[in-house]
Amino acid sequence: MAKKNEYVAWLCEQLAPLGSLRVKSMFGGYGLYCDELFFAIIYDDMLFLKADSMSEAEWVAQGLEQFTYELSNGRIGAMKYYMPPEAALEDQQELLVWARKALAAALRAPARKKKWQKSNA
Repeated sequence: MAKKNEYVAWLCEQLAPLGSLRVKSMFGGYGLYCDELFFAIIYDDMLFLKADSMSEAEWVAQGLEQFTYELSNGRIGAMKYYMPPEAALEDQQELLVWARKALAAALRAPARKKKWQKSNA
């Protein structure tokens, strides 16, 4: 497991009911996996949960902040990962609702879905 900070450890505790969690260091932050599905990014002590074309509108409608990063040419890149509502970080059950939406998006990802189905057959 990657070296974790207190925030990452707290998130893993809050998200433990989802399944087997694994944290991996990546790009100055962490990737969060549940049952080997990559569903969250933790960067600068902020949680970003996966969205996809089926779920992104819900995240956007809530006005939730999208994960962005600076590219080498100075431009800004964005990924379909969004912060959960602030209230979800204060209520484990609400956090689990949003995390399950992220897991559903991760499961719908074509390459991951095929690999996950094979490993769980």
